[in-house]
Amino acid sequence: MPRGRLIVIAGPSGVGKGSVVRRLLDRDPSLVSSISATTRTPRADETDGIDYVFLSDGAFDELIGEGAMLEWAEVFSGRRYGTLRAPVDAHRDAGRDVILEIDVQGAAQVRDGEPRALLVLLAPPSLGDLERRLRGRGTEDEVRLAERLDAAERELAQASWFDQRVINDDLDRAVEEVAAIIERSRTR
Repeated sequence: MPRGRLIVIAGPSGVGKGSVVRRLLDRDPSLVSSISATTRTPRADETDGIDYVFLSDGAFDELIGEGAMLEWAEVFSGRRYGTLRAPVDAHRDAGRDVILEIDVQGAAQVRDGEPRALLVLLAPPSLGDLERRLRGRGTEDEVRLAERLDAAERELAQASWFDQRVINDDLDRAVEEVAAIIERSRTR
């Protein structure tokens, strides 16, 4: 059985990565999504092991030291996010394609370590649209909102090294486009 492929859906915070990935998983049961690890505190509606694997700074450091992270990055104000290598490898070894819903820093690490990975950048129609989405979530204070918008501008400037770029101006259309990209990648 051929090893499954890594599919990276990356983009700025608030661009809709989670919504796109959920819809892709609903329509294609052969896909599996990796659960990211983070050092941030869970939000009220999040469950450990389902939404994220929530770790202390010390536990995160240990996993990095052991080489147990496929990718990781410090994203905002000391908050770190990463992908645990073991579950991803287990799914891929079983022949399943694994979607990583990660930031652009992590996508660069995956690109360097897994050159056959499919890298898709999900982008907003504009930074103004992204700001409206982030404000609408109501999860960020003004300082964190400014950090996220600054990071988004830097991340979107790196579009050239992604395999594909998809504008998320309409969720249904964006999902269709990403699904078509994944299907085309399977025939290569």
